[in-house]
Amino acid sequence: MNYKYLFILFFSISIFCGYGQSDNKDILFSVDDEPVYISEFLRVYNKNLDLVQDESQKGVDEYLTLFTNYKLKLKEAKALELQEKESYKRELASYKSQLAKSYMADAKVTDVLIREAYDRVANEVKAAHILVKIPSNASPQDTLKAYNEIIKLRNRALKEGFETVRKEVHNGQTVYGEDLGYFGGFKMVYKFENAAFNTKVGDISQPFRTQFGYHIVNVQDKRASRGERTVAHIMVVEKQNDSLAEKPDVRIQDIYKKLNQGEAFEALAKQFSDDGNSAQNGGKLAPFTAGQINSVEFEDTAFSLKEIGDVSEPFKTAYGWHIMKLLGKKPVESFETMKLELEQKVKKDERSKLIDDALFSNLKAKYKVSDEQPALSYFASIVNDNYFKGTWELPKDFKGNKPLVKIGNQQFTYQDFGNYLLGNQRNTLNKIDFSILVSNNYTSFLNTSVVQYQEDNLEDENEDYANIVSEYRDGLLLFDLMENTIWNSAKSDSLQIENYYNLHKSKYITPQRVDAIVASSNSQKTLKKVAKLLEKGMALEQIKALINSNDKIDVIFTKDIMDSEHQALPKNFIFKTGVSKIQSHNGAFVIVQVKEVLPETIKTLEEAKGLVISDYQTHKEELWLQELANKYKVVVNEEALKQVKNQIKNQ
Repeated sequence: MNYKYLFILFFSISIFCGYGQSDNKDILFSVDDEPVYISEFLRVYNKNLDLVQDESQKGVDEYLTLFTNYKLKLKEAKALELQEKESYKRELASYKSQLAKSYMADAKVTDVLIREAYDRVANEVKAAHILVKIPSNASPQDTLKAYNEIIKLRNRALKEGFETVRKEVHNGQTVYGEDLGYFGGFKMVYKFENAAFNTKVGDISQPFRTQFGYHIVNVQDKRASRGERTVAHIMVVEKQNDSLAEKPDVRIQDIYKKLNQGEAFEALAKQFSDDGNSAQNGGKLAPFTAGQINSVEFEDTAFSLKEIGDVSEPFKTAYGWHIMKLLGKKPVESFETMKLELEQKVKKDERSKLIDDALFSNLKAKYKVSDEQPALSYFASIVNDNYFKGTWELPKDFKGNKPLVKIGNQQFTYQDFGNYLLGNQRNTLNKIDFSILVSNNYTSFLNTSVVQYQEDNLEDENEDYANIVSEYRDGLLLFDLMENTIWNSAKSDSLQIENYYNLHKSKYITPQRVDAIVASSNSQKTLKKVAKLLEKGMALEQIKALINSNDKIDVIFTKDIMDSEHQALPKNFIFKTGVSKIQSHNGAFVIVQVKEVLPETIKTLEEAKGLVISDYQTHKEELWLQELANKYKVVVNEEALKQVKNQIKNQ
């Protein structure tokens, strides 16, 4: 979801003017004499309260200010006629079309497919297949030839053994024999998935066709899904453009040795992991299932750890070197938990064709539309071979105004279907019988038309749909207004931004930092020795050679420019040059050699530009809202506001 949709999701508030009360006593406030009703405010307040992160904005008076500002902006957007922009109309139409699909699908068929999908996500099939490749638009002769070939291969596989035949016939061009390993739901095209899950272990499926050609599948095993894993990791990445940095493979082995010496995984992750998102949580990552991590090596390692607390050896991925610890594991989530996610997948998958077919059937029954069409013979008579060349035209004596079919209150004519045939000829390359050609096109035309008719009338037929469209309509207007008035203009106001920075530069500070070396060890005795060596000015590599050995790592060093929040520094560390006393930190002991204390400095405009622009936009919006409040008169019904406060207090 892009920024525009996130904005609309957050700021779209239910503006249902068509459903508002008309009694003046229910008016909470008005904007230039346009009423806003108590019922609307309460609905919006209760719906969006959790989205308001600033606690100071959750009171009724504060939220009323937010809501009034929203209405002022909406008033301005309509005054500027932003709703007449073609880009606005296109985007709203696209959203309505997408939203309508969720209101028009056949719920019973969808539920069956979701349940089936869950069963297949909860299980995995191990299979191999043989494919006789053939294009989806192959001629009848080539199709028959491919079918006969797969029949022969199946008969051979039954006699000689599937693996023997699979390996023998694979040529990687016209015939493929592949071992697919384990897979679950949504990993293969739906027809293939069906064949694999519906075939018993040890059996060979009947031939079936996908867009790739004809297949047979040999199912070798079935098992329950491996479920979910929770792990922690320590990651070491290669430092770019830093010739002095320790090699990651060496550093990860040093950390692994400290683990084997009994040091805590979580403490080492906090001290040394380069994954900034997880280090302070002891390396802990969010739970994941098979296929969620974009690294086969990482995922395989996670699922190879058997017992809670098991730790892997160092291993490498595309992201760096890792050591992993298993923190938790659980089976596939319940059906109810996964239902929404599975519904979304089903509607994007080939299975959606089954949902579409049910929808077409239901809508035809609803609007009393018959699949039978006597006029098709006439259309078959006017089509010729030019259709397959893309040059066919309607005859000059074509009577386009004749009625063809009626859907609801809309009459479709010969011209409507004639235009559909004209537009669709570019998609028809292979010659087929004219009657079949016309019949296929009419089925597609009728299905498309009946769906479009309901979509066009859905706001009148379904109040929930109408309300959501209304929210999005206003949210989209508000986005366009803010983009044109505040965001884009603020980015181009270079002189004003510079002036704003000069007036507020004390807000943009780089904190005090130190150029430091941190030595970490489980042994205070070791650190005392390290401190003396550091005070003598000995190089880090020499100190490591003296203190550590190939078999045992007693100390690990971190060298960096650090602020007070740096993960290597103890909390409340006092910045002063020299070698510090030994301090406890993250389950270990550390000493810090501060080479230089870098003072707090004001950031340049270039360094703080992102923050400055954001603050300037907020400032500009506040001034603009004052202008809108002067332009459009806002009148609050104080008695109604008391009623709202009492109602919220007692709910």
